Amino acid sequence: MAGELVLLDFWPSPFGMRSRIALAEKGIPYEYREEDLRNKSDLLLQMNPVHKKIPVLIHNGKPVCESVIQVQYIDEVWHDKAPLIPSDPYQRAVARFWVDFVDKKIYELGSKIWKTKGEEQANAKKEFIECLKLLEGELGDKTYFGGESLGYVDVALVPFYSWFYAYEKCGDFSIEAECPKMIAWVKRCMQKESVAKSLPDQEKVYEFVLQLKKLFGIE
Repeated sequence: MAGELVLLDFWPSPFGMRSRIALAEKGIPYEYREEDLRNKSDLLLQMNPVHKKIPVLIHNGKPVCESVIQVQYIDEVWHDKAPLIPSDPYQRAVARFWVDFVDKKIYELGSKIWKTKGEEQANAKKEFIECLKLLEGELGDKTYFGGESLGYVDVALVPFYSWFYAYEKCGDFSIEAECPKMIAWVKRCMQKESVAKSLPDQEKVYEFVLQLKKLFGIE
């Protein structure tokens, strides 16, 4: 199932990073196209007319939207290389549960940390750390959430590490001090070329967040 593969993406998007990691982990070549979200391309609007959002994975002219669906698609099409999703139905269900948890909690709470102040920010930080601790509990003593090899939950969660520094700077707290097991897991993931080359520099993301704060009038 080779053929033309294009990823419409935006460099700081943790969602786009998921697809980048999955493709890199499987060694699948593709064309990366950076989108200007203030001036979306005709191709993006054509390929994702419902949400008009990145990332969009285009395989032989056919679009696949939403990052977790893209990771599933990549894993199913190139199933013979570095499988990401468990073959056991129960383990697969557990992995999907935690990916859903990451989607519903981590991005929203992280955004609240840099977008708010005072009590609202303090509550977001508290809940964010609580969520990471729950994830640490699920990780347990495993090397990765996927066991001995990088898996679905790892691919879904690790992109947010590129935003951790911005959360810490804006929220004046240390994630490593609160969740050392989480950061140890991140460091293991970052030893993999597929992850390290797919995540942008944390300080660059922080500079992007500062630009957003200025744009939205958040001081």
